[in-house]
Amino acid sequence: VQLQASGGGLVQAGGSLRLSCAASGRTFSSYVMGWFRQAPGKEREFVAAISRSGDSTNYADSVKGRFTISRDNTKNTVYLQMNSLKPEDTAIYYCAAKPGVYSLKSGSYGNWGQGTQVTVSS
Repeated sequence: VQLQASGGGLVQAGGSLRLSCAASGRTFSSYVMGWFRQAPGKEREFVAAISRSGDSTNYADSVKGRFTISRDNTKNTVYLQMNSLKPEDTAIYYCAAKPGVYSLKSGSYGNWGQGTQVTVSS
């Protein structure tokens, strides 16, 4: 599956953005989807994941209560709604896909989008 992320941009602290990740192919619903981010000088970190059917989600503690991951299997798209953004949320955000078992570990995801930059100003 090929992934194309979009929706990043520059926003003031407290603002909101919605990221989208469009997937090619006919088997989108067979993939667990995740969002990860990488800030300058830091390692890539887990943000959120959603099960194949969308009935199960997980979040990093740092975004819990502010970010919401969702998916529309009819549109082959996964979303990340980001509210109450903070300067420390500034990073390149990547969507990723993996077949099979649910996972929060970036190393288990074999398909990655190109990333979209999110910058939160204070």
